[in-house]
Amino acid sequence: MRRAAVFLLICCGLVCFGAENKKSQPPADSVTLPRIYTYPRPVEDWLDAQVALARQAISCGSIDGVGGHQTAAGIRAFQERAGLETTGRLDNPTRARLVLTSHPVKQINLSADDLASLQPLSKTWLGKSQQTALAYETALELAAERTHAHPNLLKRLNPEVDWTKITTATKITVPAIERTASLAQPSQIHISLSEKTLEARDEAGNLIAHFPVSIARLAEKRPEGELHVTVVIPNPDYTFDPDVFPESAEAREIGHKLVLPPGPNNPVGVAWIGLDRPGYGIHGTPTPEQVGRTESHGCFRLANWDAYTLLEIAYVGLPVLVDP
Repeated sequence: MRRAAVFLLICCGLVCFGAENKKSQPPADSVTLPRIYTYPRPVEDWLDAQVALARQAISCGSIDGVGGHQTAAGIRAFQERAGLETTGRLDNPTRARLVLTSHPVKQINLSADDLASLQPLSKTWLGKSQQTALAYETALELAAERTHAHPNLLKRLNPEVDWTKITTATKITVPAIERTASLAQPSQIHISLSEKTLEARDEAGNLIAHFPVSIARLAEKRPEGELHVTVVIPNPDYTFDPDVFPESAEAREIGHKLVLPPGPNNPVGVAWIGLDRPGYGIHGTPTPEQVGRTESHGCFRLANWDAYTLLEIAYVGLPVLVDP
Protein backbone atom coordinates (compact mmCIF):
# COMPACT_ATOMS: atom_id res chain seq x y z
CA MET A 1 0.00 0.00 0.00
CA ARG A 2 1.23 3.50 -0.87
CA ARG A 3 -0.19 5.25 2.11
CA ALA A 4 -0.84 4.39 5.71
CA ALA A 5 -4.22 3.04 6.71
CA VAL A 6 -5.33 5.95 8.87
CA PHE A 7 -7.73 8.36 7.18
CA LEU A 8 -9.39 11.56 8.29
CA LEU A 9 -12.43 13.06 6.65
CA ILE A 10 -12.44 16.84 6.90
CA CYS A 11 -14.50 19.57 5.32
CA CYS A 12 -11.97 20.38 2.59
CA GLY A 13 -11.51 16.79 1.47
CA LEU A 14 -10.01 13.42 2.26
CA VAL A 15 -6.53 13.67 3.69
CA CYS A 16 -4.05 11.00 4.63
CA PHE A 17 -0.92 10.85 6.70
CA GLY A 18 1.83 8.26 6.53
CA ALA A 19 5.52 7.71 6.01
CA GLU A 20 4.81 5.61 2.92
CA ASN A 21 3.65 8.76 1.07
CA LYS A 22 6.89 10.63 1.71
CA LYS A 23 9.77 10.36 -0.71
CA SER A 24 12.10 11.65 1.99
CA GLN A 25 11.83 12.79 5.59
CA PRO A 26 11.21 16.56 5.92
CA PRO A 27 13.54 18.69 8.00
CA ALA A 28 12.70 18.64 11.70
CA ASP A 29 11.61 22.28 11.71
CA SER A 30 9.36 22.00 8.62
CA VAL A 31 5.58 21.66 8.60
CA THR A 32 3.99 18.85 6.56
CA LEU A 33 0.56 19.89 5.35
CA PRO A 34 -2.16 17.30 4.80
CA ARG A 35 -2.84 16.51 1.19
CA ILE A 36 -6.11 17.92 -0.15
CA TYR A 37 -7.82 15.96 -2.91
CA THR A 38 -10.12 17.21 -5.64
CA TYR A 39 -12.47 14.93 -7.53
CA PRO A 40 -12.64 13.19 -9.90
CA ARG A 41 -9.12 11.81 -9.56
CA PRO A 42 -7.24 8.61 -10.50
CA VAL A 43 -6.95 5.95 -7.81
CA GLU A 44 -3.69 5.94 -5.88
CA ASP A 45 -3.63 2.79 -3.80
CA TRP A 46 -5.41 -0.53 -3.19
CA LEU A 47 -8.16 0.95 -1.03
CA ASP A 48 -8.92 3.55 -3.68
CA ALA A 49 -8.99 0.83 -6.34
CA GLN A 50 -11.22 -1.55 -4.40
CA VAL A 51 -13.74 1.22 -3.67
CA ALA A 52 -13.72 2.48 -7.27
CA LEU A 53 -14.28 -1.06 -8.55
CA ALA A 54 -17.09 -1.75 -6.05
CA ARG A 55 -18.89 1.35 -7.32
CA GLN A 56 -18.88 -0.28 -10.77
CA ALA A 57 -20.22 -3.66 -9.53
CA ILE A 58 -16.77 -5.23 -9.75
CA SER A 59 -16.20 -6.94 -6.42
CA CYS A 60 -12.82 -7.73 -4.92
CA GLY A 61 -14.44 -9.58 -2.03
CA SER A 62 -14.09 -7.89 1.35
CA ILE A 63 -12.54 -4.44 0.90
CA ASP A 64 -9.34 -4.55 2.93
CA GLY A 65 -6.97 -2.05 1.29
CA VAL A 66 -4.54 -4.85 0.45
CA GLY A 67 -3.73 -6.17 -3.01
CA GLY A 68 -4.40 -9.87 -3.55
CA HIS A 69 -5.62 -12.36 -6.15
CA GLN A 70 -9.28 -11.30 -5.85
CA THR A 71 -8.34 -7.65 -6.34
CA ALA A 72 -6.15 -8.64 -9.31
CA ALA A 73 -9.12 -10.51 -10.81
CA GLY A 74 -11.30 -7.43 -10.30
CA ILE A 75 -8.73 -5.22 -11.98
CA ARG A 76 -8.55 -7.62 -14.94
CA ALA A 77 -12.33 -7.41 -15.25
CA PHE A 78 -12.14 -3.61 -15.25
CA GLN A 79 -9.26 -3.61 -17.75
CA GLU A 80 -11.26 -5.81 -20.11
CA ARG A 81 -14.25 -3.47 -19.86
CA ALA A 82 -12.02 -0.44 -20.43
CA GLY A 83 -10.20 -1.96 -23.40
CA LEU A 84 -6.87 -2.10 -21.57
CA GLU A 85 -4.27 -4.84 -21.43
CA THR A 86 -5.52 -7.32 -18.81
CA THR A 87 -2.47 -7.39 -16.55
CA GLY A 88 -4.31 -7.53 -13.23
CA ARG A 89 -1.90 -4.85 -12.02
CA LEU A 90 -2.62 -1.33 -10.88
CA ASP A 91 -0.39 0.05 -13.63
CA ASN A 92 -0.35 3.61 -14.94
CA PRO A 93 -2.87 3.09 -17.79
CA THR A 94 -5.26 1.47 -15.29
CA ARG A 95 -4.84 4.23 -12.71
CA ALA A 96 -5.59 6.80 -15.40
CA ARG A 97 -8.92 5.13 -16.28
CA LEU A 98 -10.00 3.90 -12.83
CA VAL A 99 -11.10 7.13 -11.18
CA LEU A 100 -12.82 8.13 -7.96
CA THR A 101 -15.59 10.69 -8.36
CA SER A 102 -15.83 11.31 -4.60
CA HIS A 103 -14.13 10.43 -1.31
CA PRO A 104 -13.33 6.72 -0.96
CA VAL A 105 -14.45 6.76 2.68
CA LYS A 106 -17.30 8.37 4.58
CA GLN A 107 -18.74 8.43 8.09
CA ILE A 108 -21.91 6.64 9.16
CA ASN A 109 -23.90 6.01 12.34
CA LEU A 110 -25.73 2.81 13.17
CA SER A 111 -29.39 3.33 14.00
CA ALA A 112 -31.23 2.27 17.13
CA ASP A 113 -32.98 -0.41 15.05
CA ASP A 114 -29.60 -1.66 13.80
CA LEU A 115 -28.28 -2.07 17.31
CA ALA A 116 -31.50 -3.61 18.61
CA SER A 117 -31.41 -6.24 15.85
CA LEU A 118 -28.07 -7.72 16.99
CA GLN A 119 -28.27 -11.12 18.64
CA PRO A 120 -25.91 -13.98 19.51
CA LEU A 121 -25.65 -16.84 17.03
CA SER A 122 -26.08 -20.36 18.36
CA LYS A 123 -23.14 -22.69 17.83
CA THR A 124 -25.40 -25.66 16.98
CA TRP A 125 -27.78 -26.46 14.13
CA LEU A 126 -30.59 -27.15 16.57
CA GLY A 127 -29.99 -23.87 18.37
CA LYS A 128 -29.99 -21.93 15.09
CA SER A 129 -33.32 -23.50 14.13
CA GLN A 130 -34.84 -22.16 17.37
CA GLN A 131 -33.75 -18.52 16.87
CA THR A 132 -36.14 -15.81 15.67
CA ALA A 133 -33.59 -14.74 13.04
CA LEU A 134 -30.00 -15.47 12.13
CA ALA A 135 -29.07 -11.82 12.47
CA TYR A 136 -25.74 -10.04 12.80
CA GLU A 137 -24.02 -10.75 16.10
CA THR A 138 -22.03 -7.54 16.48
CA ALA A 139 -21.95 -3.93 15.35
CA LEU A 140 -18.61 -4.61 13.66
CA GLU A 141 -20.07 -7.47 11.61
CA LEU A 142 -23.09 -5.36 10.61
CA ALA A 143 -21.01 -2.32 9.60
CA ALA A 144 -18.52 -4.48 7.69
CA GLU A 145 -21.15 -6.28 5.60
CA ARG A 146 -23.15 -3.13 4.97
CA THR A 147 -20.08 -1.41 3.52
CA HIS A 148 -18.45 -4.47 1.85
CA ALA A 149 -15.50 -4.11 4.22
CA HIS A 150 -13.22 -6.54 5.97
CA PRO A 151 -13.62 -6.12 9.76
CA ASN A 152 -9.88 -5.55 10.06
CA LEU A 153 -10.10 -2.57 7.70
CA LEU A 154 -12.83 -0.98 9.83
CA LYS A 155 -10.65 -1.43 12.89
CA ARG A 156 -7.76 0.29 11.10
CA LEU A 157 -9.96 3.14 9.89
CA ASN A 158 -11.46 3.60 13.37
CA PRO A 159 -8.65 3.05 15.89
CA GLU A 160 -10.48 5.08 18.55
CA VAL A 161 -13.75 3.11 18.34
CA ASP A 162 -14.60 0.53 21.00
CA TRP A 163 -16.68 -1.90 18.96
CA THR A 164 -18.23 -3.40 22.10
CA LYS A 165 -19.69 -0.02 23.08
CA ILE A 166 -21.21 1.30 19.85
CA THR A 167 -24.10 3.75 20.25
CA THR A 168 -26.20 5.69 17.75
CA ALA A 169 -23.85 8.64 18.32
CA THR A 170 -20.70 6.71 17.33
CA LYS A 171 -19.17 7.99 14.09
CA ILE A 172 -17.74 5.14 12.01
CA THR A 173 -15.47 5.66 8.99
CA VAL A 174 -16.26 3.14 6.25
CA PRO A 175 -15.67 2.59 2.50
CA ALA A 176 -18.04 4.70 0.38
CA ILE A 177 -19.21 2.03 -2.06
CA GLU A 178 -22.42 3.48 -3.52
CA ARG A 179 -22.74 2.37 -7.15
CA THR A 180 -22.37 5.00 -9.83
CA ALA A 181 -25.02 3.54 -12.19
CA SER A 182 -27.83 0.99 -12.28
CA LEU A 183 -27.08 -2.43 -13.76
CA ALA A 184 -28.34 -3.76 -17.06
CA GLN A 185 -30.15 -7.09 -17.22
CA PRO A 186 -27.71 -9.86 -18.19
CA SER A 187 -28.24 -12.42 -20.90
CA GLN A 188 -25.89 -14.90 -19.23
CA ILE A 189 -24.07 -15.67 -16.00
CA HIS A 190 -20.59 -17.10 -16.51
CA ILE A 191 -18.86 -19.04 -13.72
CA SER A 192 -15.20 -20.01 -14.06
CA LEU A 193 -14.33 -22.89 -11.74
CA SER A 194 -10.59 -22.45 -12.26
CA GLU A 195 -10.64 -18.69 -11.64
CA LYS A 196 -13.35 -18.86 -8.95
CA THR A 197 -15.20 -15.93 -10.49
CA LEU A 198 -18.84 -15.29 -11.39
CA GLU A 199 -19.64 -12.67 -14.02
CA ALA A 200 -22.86 -11.28 -15.47
CA ARG A 201 -22.64 -10.38 -19.15
CA ASP A 202 -24.96 -8.89 -21.75
CA GLU A 203 -25.86 -10.38 -25.13
CA ALA A 204 -22.71 -8.94 -26.73
CA GLY A 205 -20.52 -10.42 -23.99
CA ASN A 206 -19.89 -7.09 -22.26
CA LEU A 207 -19.24 -7.24 -18.53
CA ILE A 208 -22.08 -6.09 -16.25
CA ALA A 209 -20.83 -7.35 -12.87
CA HIS A 210 -17.95 -9.43 -11.50
CA PHE A 211 -17.73 -11.34 -8.19
CA PRO A 212 -15.39 -13.82 -6.46
CA VAL A 213 -17.15 -17.15 -5.82
CA SER A 214 -16.56 -20.28 -3.77
CA ILE A 215 -17.07 -23.62 -5.51
CA ALA A 216 -17.57 -27.22 -4.38
CA ARG A 217 -14.74 -28.89 -2.53
CA LEU A 218 -15.24 -32.18 -4.40
CA ALA A 219 -14.73 -32.09 -8.17
CA GLU A 220 -17.63 -34.49 -8.76
CA LYS A 221 -19.98 -31.96 -7.14
CA ARG A 222 -18.97 -29.14 -9.51
CA PRO A 223 -21.52 -28.94 -12.31
CA GLU A 224 -20.26 -27.93 -15.74
CA GLY A 225 -22.06 -26.81 -18.86
CA GLU A 226 -25.23 -24.74 -19.18
CA LEU A 227 -27.67 -24.44 -16.28
CA HIS A 228 -30.62 -22.10 -15.84
CA VAL A 229 -32.05 -20.06 -12.97
CA THR A 230 -35.31 -21.58 -11.69
CA VAL A 231 -36.09 -19.39 -8.68
CA VAL A 232 -34.92 -16.11 -7.13
CA ILE A 233 -35.52 -15.75 -3.38
CA PRO A 234 -34.40 -12.86 -1.13
CA ASN A 235 -33.83 -13.58 2.58
CA PRO A 236 -34.51 -17.32 2.35
CA ASP A 237 -34.83 -19.75 5.21
CA TYR A 238 -32.63 -22.85 5.06
CA THR A 239 -33.50 -26.51 5.38
CA PHE A 240 -30.74 -28.31 7.23
CA ASP A 241 -30.41 -31.86 5.93
CA PRO A 242 -28.06 -33.96 8.08
CA ASP A 243 -27.30 -36.21 5.10
CA VAL A 244 -25.49 -33.27 3.45
CA PHE A 245 -23.14 -32.92 6.46
CA PRO A 246 -21.83 -36.44 7.18
CA GLU A 247 -18.73 -34.90 8.76
CA SER A 248 -20.86 -33.28 11.49
CA ALA A 249 -21.29 -35.30 14.71
CA GLU A 250 -24.30 -33.14 15.58
CA ALA A 251 -25.91 -33.86 12.20
CA ARG A 252 -25.53 -37.59 12.74
CA GLU A 253 -27.08 -37.25 16.20
CA ILE A 254 -30.04 -35.08 15.08
CA GLY A 255 -30.97 -37.42 12.27
CA HIS A 256 -33.78 -35.28 10.83
CA LYS A 257 -34.21 -32.07 8.88
CA LEU A 258 -34.42 -28.64 10.52
CA VAL A 259 -35.64 -25.31 9.13
CA LEU A 260 -33.39 -22.37 9.99
CA PRO A 261 -34.81 -18.82 9.89
CA PRO A 262 -33.62 -16.11 7.47
CA GLY A 263 -30.85 -13.63 8.17
CA PRO A 264 -27.32 -12.73 7.10
CA ASN A 265 -25.93 -15.57 9.24
CA ASN A 266 -28.19 -18.12 7.57
CA PRO A 267 -26.03 -20.78 5.83
CA VAL A 268 -27.14 -19.43 2.41
CA GLY A 269 -26.96 -15.81 3.50
CA VAL A 270 -29.40 -13.25 2.19
CA ALA A 271 -30.20 -14.70 -1.25
CA TRP A 272 -30.97 -18.00 -2.96
CA ILE A 273 -30.84 -18.21 -6.77
CA GLY A 274 -31.84 -21.78 -7.52
CA LEU A 275 -30.57 -23.67 -10.59
CA ASP A 276 -32.09 -26.45 -12.66
CA ARG A 277 -30.01 -29.10 -11.00
CA PRO A 278 -31.57 -30.39 -7.76
CA GLY A 279 -29.92 -28.92 -4.67
CA TYR A 280 -27.72 -26.48 -6.59
CA GLY A 281 -27.87 -22.72 -6.46
CA ILE A 282 -26.02 -19.42 -6.14
CA HIS A 283 -26.31 -17.90 -2.68
CA GLY A 284 -24.81 -15.69 0.02
CA THR A 285 -22.78 -16.72 3.06
CA PRO A 286 -22.35 -15.82 6.72
CA THR A 287 -18.56 -15.72 6.21
CA PRO A 288 -17.85 -13.29 3.34
CA GLU A 289 -14.14 -13.05 4.14
CA GLN A 290 -13.77 -16.71 3.16
CA VAL A 291 -15.39 -16.49 -0.28
CA GLY A 292 -13.04 -17.79 -2.98
CA ARG A 293 -10.65 -19.02 -0.29
CA THR A 294 -12.66 -21.95 1.11
CA GLU A 295 -14.93 -24.39 -0.67
CA SER A 296 -18.61 -25.30 -0.43
CA HIS A 297 -20.60 -28.54 -0.34
CA GLY A 298 -21.67 -28.02 -3.96
CA CYS A 299 -23.31 -24.64 -4.50
CA PHE A 300 -21.80 -21.36 -5.69
CA ARG A 301 -21.24 -19.04 -2.74
CA LEU A 302 -20.94 -15.24 -2.88
CA ALA A 303 -20.44 -12.57 -0.25
CA ASN A 304 -23.86 -11.43 0.96
CA TRP A 305 -23.53 -8.01 -0.68
CA ASP A 306 -22.60 -9.61 -4.01
CA ALA A 307 -25.52 -12.03 -3.71
CA TYR A 308 -27.78 -8.98 -3.17
CA THR A 309 -26.37 -7.36 -6.32
CA LEU A 310 -26.92 -10.51 -8.37
CA LEU A 311 -30.43 -10.78 -6.94
CA GLU A 312 -31.25 -7.39 -8.50
CA ILE A 313 -30.58 -8.60 -12.04
CA ALA A 314 -31.21 -12.37 -11.97
CA TYR A 315 -34.44 -13.81 -13.37
CA VAL A 316 -36.03 -17.19 -13.95
CA GLY A 317 -34.63 -18.73 -17.14
CA LEU A 318 -31.34 -16.82 -17.01
CA PRO A 319 -28.62 -19.10 -18.48
CA VAL A 320 -25.68 -19.93 -16.20
CA LEU A 321 -22.64 -21.26 -18.05
CA VAL A 322 -20.15 -23.10 -15.87
CA ASP A 323 -16.66 -23.59 -17.32
CA PRO A 324 -13.85 -25.75 -15.87
